[in-house]
Amino acid sequence: ILYGIFIVVIYVLLGSIVTGIFGADALNALSTNVWFNLVFFLLLVVFAISFFGAFEIMLPNSWANAVDRKADRGGIVGIFFMALALAIVSFSCTGPIVGTLLVQAASEGGIAPVLGMLGFSLAIAIPFALFALFPGLMNSLPKSGGWLNSVKVVLGFLELALAFKFLSNADLVLQAHILEREVFLAIWIAIFGAMAFYLFGKIRLSHDSPLPHISSGRLILGLFVLSFTLYLIPGLWGAPLKLISGFPPPLNYSESPYGVGYSKGSVAGLTEGELPEEAELGPYQLVTFTDYDAGMAYAKAENKPVLLDFTGKACVNCRKMEERVWGEPQILGKLQNDVVLISLFVDLKEELPEAEQYVSEVTGKRIQTVGNKWSDFQIEKYQINAQPYYVLLDHNDNELNTPVGYTPDVDEFEAWLEEGISKFND
Repeated sequence: ILYGIFIVVIYVLLGSIVTGIFGADALNALSTNVWFNLVFFLLLVVFAISFFGAFEIMLPNSWANAVDRKADRGGIVGIFFMALALAIVSFSCTGPIVGTLLVQAASEGGIAPVLGMLGFSLAIAIPFALFALFPGLMNSLPKSGGWLNSVKVVLGFLELALAFKFLSNADLVLQAHILEREVFLAIWIAIFGAMAFYLFGKIRLSHDSPLPHISSGRLILGLFVLSFTLYLIPGLWGAPLKLISGFPPPLNYSESPYGVGYSKGSVAGLTEGELPEEAELGPYQLVTFTDYDAGMAYAKAENKPVLLDFTGKACVNCRKMEERVWGEPQILGKLQNDVVLISLFVDLKEELPEAEQYVSEVTGKRIQTVGNKWSDFQIEKYQINAQPYYVLLDHNDNELNTPVGYTPDVDEFEAWLEEGISKFND
C-alpha cells in the first residue's frame, strides 16, 4: 500500500512543482502565448518521434543506480526509493506521456497539472500495488513483445496529432492564416489514416515484430480509427465536425470561410458596404462587433440588448460553444435577431496606439495590446479572467441576469438568453 501511495506522491509532486514554478494564473495566460505554443509543438513532435522508435528519452543510468541502492535500505524510506526507482527506470515509456499530460494541463491553467498527475499516477500505482500484494497475479500478465512497441507507436500518432493543436493555437493568435482549417484537417486525416494502416499491418516500423496476422482487438481499433478518419474528410468542404469542435481552427478561419462556392454577401445577405460601421461577420455570419463602444452604440440604435462575449482566438471552450451551442437553430435565431453581439478577444496581439496604452489599476501591468485591454476590462468590471464568459447588458451597462461561462447544455444556454432578453423587453 505504501509503495502505491509513494508512486502517487512522486507524480503529484511533479505536477505541484510545475504549478508552483509558473503559478496557476500564469499557466492560463501562457496558453495563448505564441512562443509557449510553438515550444510545446516541437516538444510533442520530439515525443512522437521517440515513440516511433527513432530514439529513447531516458534519464541518466547513474540516477537509477543511486536510487536503487537507497531502496535496499528497507523500511518506509526504502519503499519510497523503490517507487522513485520505478518512476526513473520507466521514464523512457512514461516520459512522453507525462510530458504531454503536463503540456495539455498547463494550457488549461489552475491546478490542472496536479489533477492530471493524480489521475496518471493512480493508473500506474493501482496495478503495481496489486502486484506487490498478490505476486501470483503477474503470472497472468501477457508476455512482453511486439505488441508493446505497437502501443508506443499508436501513442506516437496521437502525440503528433495533438502537437498540431498547439501549432494551430500560435497561428490563431497571430492570425497568420498558415494553418487554416482545411490544412489542419488534411494533416489530421493523414495522421489518423496512417495510424489505421499501421493497425491493419500495412505499415511497419524498424522496431516492429513480424505480424503474420492481426488480433480481433487490433482490427476493431483499426476500424474505429479508419471511421474517424473518414468522418474528418467532409470537414474539408465545410462540415462542422462537432465531435472534435474546439480542436480544429473555427469554421470562419479557413480558405472558404463562408462555405465552398459562397461569398460573404451570398451567405449573410450583406455586402461589405452594408455591414454596420466597425462590424464584421463572425461565426455563422453573425454581425459581430469587436469594439465595446461601437457595439453598444449600435445596440442603442437598434434597441436591442447586448450579448458581451469574452473570448479568445486560441480558446478551445469558446470554439466548442460556438460550434456545438450557437449553431443550434433555437440559439442561432436569437443571436441573429434578438441581441447585438460584441466579441472581445483577450489574446489579440495587435499593438494599441501609444496614446491608448496604460498601466492597469487592477494588476499593475502595462496594457500594450488589444487583447491586454479587453482582458483588463473583464477583470476590472467582472472580477474574472476566464473565457468564454457571457454577459447580457442593457444600454446603461447594467447586467440583465447573472453572467455565465462555459455552458455546453443547449437548453440551459437558451433559457439564460431568454431570461435576459425578456427582462430587457419588459
